[in-house]
Amino acid sequence: MRIAVFGSGYVGLVTAAGLADMGHRVQCVDIDAARIAMLREGRVPFFEPGLGDLVARNMRGDRLHFATELDDDHRRSDVYFVAVGTPARNDGRADTSAVFAVGKTIAKSALRGAIVAMKSTVPVGTCDALQALLDETCPHTMRVASNPEFLKEGDALEDFFRPFRVIIGVEDATTEQQMREMYRPLQLSSERVIVMNRRSAELTKYAANAMLATRISFMNELARLCDVIGADIHSVRRGIGSDKRIGPSFLYAGPGYGGSCFPKDVSALIHLGMDHGVPLKVVEAVAAANEAQRRYVLDKIEAMFPDGLAGKTIAVWGLAFKPMTDDVRDAPAGTIVRALLEGEATVRAHDPEAASNFARVYAPAGPRMSYHDREYECVDGADALVLMTEWRHFRNPDFDEIKTRMRGNVIVDARSIWAVFHLASRGFRYTAIGTR
Repeated sequence: MRIAVFGSGYVGLVTAAGLADMGHRVQCVDIDAARIAMLREGRVPFFEPGLGDLVARNMRGDRLHFATELDDDHRRSDVYFVAVGTPARNDGRADTSAVFAVGKTIAKSALRGAIVAMKSTVPVGTCDALQALLDETCPHTMRVASNPEFLKEGDALEDFFRPFRVIIGVEDATTEQQMREMYRPLQLSSERVIVMNRRSAELTKYAANAMLATRISFMNELARLCDVIGADIHSVRRGIGSDKRIGPSFLYAGPGYGGSCFPKDVSALIHLGMDHGVPLKVVEAVAAANEAQRRYVLDKIEAMFPDGLAGKTIAVWGLAFKPMTDDVRDAPAGTIVRALLEGEATVRAHDPEAASNFARVYAPAGPRMSYHDREYECVDGADALVLMTEWRHFRNPDFDEIKTRMRGNVIVDARSIWAVFHLASRGFRYTAIGTR
């Protein structure tokens, strides 16, 4: 098929490269000329394991191209994907302005009828509104389908090529058949396509992210209870996760969820319910618990220094919201680092991929904020080490070297992965979340 993908961000670029690797002819379009120039040079503007090689291979094969506007060939596309950002507005609702801007571009650019597939995460009813826009402004018959993405940052290629499911929301059988045909290469081993109407597909995306966020917030609240009553959150996790009705995924306590999806999608779902007179009390509690968890981590740090943070040096390992990404959007580390700096502490930080993004968004380097390429150099002279993101090279560190390099002996483990090392017996003042 001939396919155009609007948006070269995380979702758009993975979708474009993945579809090209399945044999389709794909043009990825973005209004950001600098980003397009970078991609044409074969440079991916964010970190995602394996994506650079996938892009390069399909560019060499002449199946993947990048542009700031549709070329004549792709004005005759079979499918136009909308994969632009829908960030949260100040009121917490999703901003869909970029989606409708793409719709207007398709309406005036397309030279024949086609499918318009919505990859962007949008409020329920957006596809209907886009269909109305195209019906009014495009001289050709355009059929809007909802095709939400379910990509995990850090493992996006696996999710694209071996998805749990491919959701297709359509209003007619012809669109369904064409969308099935496009995804046929993913269907060789098992049936993965689930077809429903557009509004159900839009809601499925929000519901999936809200459910996963709920599991995270539930475990974080249980971990706080464990701290008070002397239970162990790891034991609780194993105990409930062994039940096949529950399963083990997303049952790890930590500093709260972050990233580009969960916070804004939970917020958008809450406001969707409010707008339709259906309060979603469970989802509202999930968001509140997540905010409280960040405060809880900060409380643990502050409790180690009864005389205050002023003048203390705090080393922070991990800045991205999760491992294997350089994404710092709504990262828990952002909340913690800003609070430490406001408390007049000095912060020394290390992250293998996200440091430059973090410095730009949260805390530029300065007299009390420094970034370090090596994790052990980061702890030099520190009064405390705070673990915020569980990158693999943090899982079994050399605690003897850490102790030698640090000035103090405080370790705050916000991911609760170091309890097995019995750090208190090694001379550290150790605290974690839900375990000892």
